[in-house]
Amino acid sequence: MRKDFAPEKFNFEKGLDGMSAKMLAEHVKLYEGYVKKTNEIQLKLETADKSEANGVFSYIGELKRQETFAVNGMKLHEVYFGHLGGDGKPKGDLVKMIERDFGSLDVWKVDMIATGIAARGWGVLAYDYKDKKLHNYGADAHNVGAVWGAIPLVVLDVYEHAYFMDYGVNRKDYINSFFKNLNWDFANKIIKEYGLK
Repeated sequence: MRKDFAPEKFNFEKGLDGMSAKMLAEHVKLYEGYVKKTNEIQLKLETADKSEANGVFSYIGELKRQETFAVNGMKLHEVYFGHLGGDGKPKGDLVKMIERDFGSLDVWKVDMIATGIAARGWGVLAYDYKDKKLHNYGADAHNVGAVWGAIPLVVLDVYEHAYFMDYGVNRKDYINSFFKNLNWDFANKIIKEYGLK
């Protein structure tokens, strides 16, 4: 039995260091739209005519394509917002894992910033079950560039809607603000929840 998703609550009423309350509030509204569309699409999938499925075009095919966009939009934003509001000070198991897989925090951060500038949608530090290592993956859309079998630990939204209101085209300064507000405890909680090492 399908159960509707409810949007998680995020409190950014006072804004964050380098991120205005208005920009964050508008961004949260966008996330809430992904939750709503996920529920709507999954409801329509229950009654869609599966017999009309076609690789060129079919209603069921379009629902399936847009389901991945909406679901990933919902999930990625939940991690992104979940670890905003911290003090940016690296700590915990994630630091040890980054040092193991990247050599140092500085090397990882340079690579993560480059990933965020190069990607059109997301920079994602993920633990990949295939090689049991951390990777910075770039994604051009919610459903373009996602890596199966990988758990997002740090999610950086680099779509223009995430920063344009405060930063215009200056993505790098936005990314620096993101790091200043990163809650490492949230990422470490994901590591613990999945038993990652």
